Amino acid sequence: MNRRHFVAGVAAGSAVAASGLASSAQAAPAYRHSLKLATIIGRPDAQSLKPIKDAGLDGVESTAIVAPAAAAESRKIAEDMGLRIHSVLRGWAEFNSPDAKVVAGSWEASASALRAAAAYGADAVLLVPCRVGGMAMPQAWDFRVKFDPATGHLLSVVDGDNAPYRDYIAAQDRAWDTSAEQVTKLIDVAKETGVVIALENVWNNLWVDPLHFAAFVKSFHSPWVKGYFDIGNMVKYSKSELWIRALGADLAKCHVKDFKLNANGQGGDWKDPLDGSVNWPEVRAALDEVEYDGWLTIEGSGGLGLPEIKRRMDVIARGGK
Repeated sequence: MNRRHFVAGVAAGSAVAASGLASSAQAAPAYRHSLKLATIIGRPDAQSLKPIKDAGLDGVESTAIVAPAAAAESRKIAEDMGLRIHSVLRGWAEFNSPDAKVVAGSWEASASALRAAAAYGADAVLLVPCRVGGMAMPQAWDFRVKFDPATGHLLSVVDGDNAPYRDYIAAQDRAWDTSAEQVTKLIDVAKETGVVIALENVWNNLWVDPLHFAAFVKSFHSPWVKGYFDIGNMVKYSKSELWIRALGADLAKCHVKDFKLNANGQGGDWKDPLDGSVNWPEVRAALDEVEYDGWLTIEGSGGLGLPEIKRRMDVIARGGK
């Protein structure tokens, strides 16, 4: 399987939405599915939630993995304000660590995040299973991933000679196996709490191809394991809309960031949403195509201020650019 053979099939439509940086009377494309807008905070309380409510956002994602009783208090405050704590950001785990105690601790922290999420009233936990590094790897633009669909193990990562990347291929295969083992063990906790394990690959040098990442998510064959996709993170590897379409119905949540590629398409730097290389109208069309009606949560871009964040998020939700 090769991402070069993965073809996006649906255009964004002919109508162009209003620019996020200037008002316009142009009509936006009509979408079947609406989206909810959020930002990331620590422990949700009245003081942190009020400006979010005032800005007109719908909710938040919390980084605070607290005891269920404390999470329940935050939930009541949010709901009384008409807001939703929709997700918990667990972040990096170390499921591929050679130290069994580290792996066990990572698993326990992930289980705690699921329990906190349930008490918050959230329906998902963002989990990055692990990362690799310290060995020779292809540049982002050189990846041409082929893998065994039965095992998920890599057959090659570039065209031609893959010998220089033997250690990376072995590390990726081990990451697949160890992460699969630990996430599978978490599924019982997900069922118990009613909270989805939403896997993300965020510059962890793993699952750098849309089809490979989607294959990992789908390999669990469980409604309790889905994908959390950061729209800006993976631009350096391939277009954001390809990741959305690859995940399809297994897309649980989306983070909103932007990344500006260099003129040659190789490398680049972070930008605020609408200022980078993400094709937001095509992303919006892809989200509608896969029947996504969930949350867009902005990550970073705090320097914009909440009113400007809300304005730009509205543009994205309308399919503008």
